[in-house]
Amino acid sequence: MRIFVVGCCFVLISIGAFGQAGTGTVTGIVSDPAGAVVARAAVEVRNVETNVSYPTESTETGAYTALRLPPGPYTVTVTVVGFKKMTRAGLVVAAGQTLPLDLILEVGSTTDSVTVTAEGTLLKTESGDMSHNVTLSQLNNLPILGIGGQNAGSNGIRNPYNSAVFVPGVSFIANFAMIVNGAPTNTAAFRIEGLDNTNHTVAFANTQSQPSADAIQEIAVQTSNYAAEYGQAGGGLFNITMKSGTNNFHGTFYEYFVNEALNAAMPFSFTPEGGKFRPRNRRNDLGGTFGGPVIIPKLYNGKDKTFFFFSDE
Repeated sequence: MRIFVVGCCFVLISIGAFGQAGTGTVTGIVSDPAGAVVARAAVEVRNVETNVSYPTESTETGAYTALRLPPGPYTVTVTVVGFKKMTRAGLVVAAGQTLPLDLILEVGSTTDSVTVTAEGTLLKTESGDMSHNVTLSQLNNLPILGIGGQNAGSNGIRNPYNSAVFVPGVSFIANFAMIVNGAPTNTAAFRIEGLDNTNHTVAFANTQSQPSADAIQEIAVQTSNYAAEYGQAGGGLFNITMKSGTNNFHGTFYEYFVNEALNAAMPFSFTPEGGKFRPRNRRNDLGGTFGGPVIIPKLYNGKDKTFFFFSDE
C-alpha cells in the first residue's frame, strides 16, 4: 500500500511538472458586429496536426482563454446561437507565447459558417517579457549546428543552444560563456518541457545536459521581464519544447560526417609526401527520430488521442 501511495505521488508531481511546460496561450474577446461582448460563447481551439481539441468558454465580459497549448498550428472555432459559426485558421502558437485573438461574430444561423485564414497579430500586449522563438527549421537552415570544434562544446555533437546567437543582447561561446543582457555569465536557466535542465554542477558546460537537436520543436528564449514563475533564472531563460507525435507517422535519419580529407589544407604547409598538411579531424554523428499515433492492431487506435515520439543520437 505504501508503494502504491508513493507511486501516486510521483504521478501527481509529474502531472504538475508538465503543466509548467513551455506551452502557449490563446486569449481574446468575443464580440458581435456592434462591438458588444458575447458571453458564454463556446470556443474550441484545435491542434491541426493532432486534431486534439482544447475547449473553453467566454466569460460574462466576453473574454476567453485557452491555456497549455503545445506549440504548433491551430484553428479557433466559435459557436453561438443567433450567430454564424466562425473559424479562424492559419494560426501558429509558439512556445511560451500568448497569442491575442479577438473574434467578431456575424449575425446569422449557426448552420452558416465564416472561415478566416490569417495569422495572429504580432503586437504583444498580454505580457511584458522580452522573448524570442527559434524553431528547428531555423537551426537546420543556418550553419550554426556544427559538430566538433568550438561551436559544438565538449560533447562534440550539434549544440541547440547555439540558437542564442540569434537573440539580441546575447553573447555565447560553447563551454565558456552565456551572457544575456549583461547579466553575470552562465546564470541562465534551461527548462525542458517545464522541468529544470540547468547544469548546476558545471554551469558553463550546458552541452552536458542538452537534448538532441532533432528532437526539439522550438526554443523560447526570454531575456528580461519574465514572469515570477521563472524567478530562478538570472541571465535569461531557455524554455525548450520537444517534438510530439501526430496523426501521421513521420521520422528522420541522419549521419553528420567530418573528415580532414574534405577540408582545405593549411596554406604554406607541406608533408613528406609532397602535399599540404590537413589536421586530423574526424566525427560521425548518427541518429534519427520517429513518431506518430499509438496503434495496436485490433486493440487500440490512438489517432486524435495518443501519440509517441522517439529520438536517438
